[in-house]
Amino acid sequence: MTAEPGTTLPDGVRLPASVRVERIDLLRTRRPLIRPFRTAFGRQVDREVLLVRITTPSAQGWGECATPAAPVYSAEFTDAAALVLRDHLVPRLLATGAPLSAAEVAPRLAAIRGQRMAKAALEAAVLDVQLRTAGVSLAQALGAVVARIPVGISLGIPDGGIPALLEEVDAAREAGYQRVKVKVAPGFDVAALTAIRARFGPGLGLQVDANAGYDPDDADHLAALDGLDELGLTMIEQPFAPDRLRDHARLAARWRTPVCLDESITDPVRARDAVECGAAGIVNIKPGRIGGLLASVQVRDVCRERGIPVWCGGMLETGIGRAANVALAALEGFRFPGDLSASDRYWAEDLTEPFELVDGHLDVPDTPGIGRRPLPGRLDDAEVTTVAHRNGVITTRW
Repeated sequence: MTAEPGTTLPDGVRLPASVRVERIDLLRTRRPLIRPFRTAFGRQVDREVLLVRITTPSAQGWGECATPAAPVYSAEFTDAAALVLRDHLVPRLLATGAPLSAAEVAPRLAAIRGQRMAKAALEAAVLDVQLRTAGVSLAQALGAVVARIPVGISLGIPDGGIPALLEEVDAAREAGYQRVKVKVAPGFDVAALTAIRARFGPGLGLQVDANAGYDPDDADHLAALDGLDELGLTMIEQPFAPDRLRDHARLAARWRTPVCLDESITDPVRARDAVECGAAGIVNIKPGRIGGLLASVQVRDVCRERGIPVWCGGMLETGIGRAANVALAALEGFRFPGDLSASDRYWAEDLTEPFELVDGHLDVPDTPGIGRRPLPGRLDDAEVTTVAHRNGVITTRW
């Protein structure tokens, strides 16, 4: 497999020939979560899933947009992503009618500012159909080095407080998860993590995720973070707002616990700057936040060259988005278990064949493309918008 002329791929990534796209469908469906998921951003009981389906003469490809319903994690949210995909990104991608490779998605869409999660969904769908057509798995194309990956679990702030959290940690350990991440927010932090340490001891791999919920200029907030630093955590993830790199670097020098950045890392250049200024000792990679799988591999490369470990985070994806994340997490350099829990952690019924936890691991799909597609009937209730290129004209139907 070789790159198409004029495209640039990260080292180790190999793509087959371009494909001719006939149409792109946007599908929206709402899926209930098994249990509410609460973070510093709020409480979530379901997820409105936005999917991209690409059709070529010989195959279909799927991608999932990681946007939440509201612009709380970042400026992106699902209603806006659906609009920008329909009216801007998809028409621009289809404009020439020429065969398309995933390596060309980012350059063709570069004139549209931001919209990384929407762009990532398009790139994933192109990758899926391109690889399905060639009979190549995503893991193989990206250069995966393992056939299964260790996984951790992300626990939200439970409605039942600390007693409920302790029960969830115990269940996660029994299930075999290899790392426990706990969402924290001002008022739910040191006491909760101290209780976990007291019950389960120092051997439990434990980290916290603040989702940018703390203010580095607030003395009480800093005192809480200092308290967390005393608990032998694997990492403190994104304590401050994404643009506060200097504050992350200042506090990283003060704490023994490594600081991991998530929301701050939006592209390879931002990753380089964060690492080189001392703001990040660990980096969380999410393809949606970074703008696609190919850019995610570039972020991995930036970090690996500087001795910084990375891991793959999740955004409550269905099996479609989860499959792409699992393949990414199988690459060299992903040194911590990712937030890529089994399907039954979130969904009573996933859109795809479920991912199942076995001995704390998930199998990396090895079938062509991303290795998952929606099961029959699972999208019967979806709203569908179709954008097609026929005879030099872009048409939209919904």
